[in-house]
Amino acid sequence: MLYPKKKKYRREFRGTLKGVAQRGTTLAFGDYGLKALGNGWITMRQIEAARRAIVHSTKRSGKMWIRIFPDKPVTARPAGMRMGRGKGPVDHYVAPVKAGRILFELGGLDEGAAREALRRAANKLPTKTEIVTQEDFVV
Repeated sequence: MLYPKKKKYRREFRGTLKGVAQRGTTLAFGDYGLKALGNGWITMRQIEAARRAIVHSTKRSGKMWIRIFPDKPVTARPAGMRMGRGKGPVDHYVAPVKAGRILFELGGLDEGAAREALRRAANKLPTKTEIVTQEDFVV
């Protein structure tokens, strides 16, 4: 699974996710992509599940790019623990995603296979998504 090897600080604040993505909004590598339509956190497990769905669906043909990385630590305390005692240890990592961000890209596949693979990956993710192509970005 994806997670950072090293962090400068072990724990982070939650922060807020408002507005739309400023970068990572166009296809940079492949011909087809999966674009987020809403804001939210995508966990490292969800990214891995989507990646495996794509790999399984394409039978390892073509090329895939993961455009997000889970670098935000999320802490958790055991259930039933009393208040106080400080912030808990890091439980897992998430990738904060804003609307418009490209999550996955595919290249070297025909359109039907790419759309099916991205549709399967979208079912594993918590945010609403949309499949985009290179033609969507040509002005």
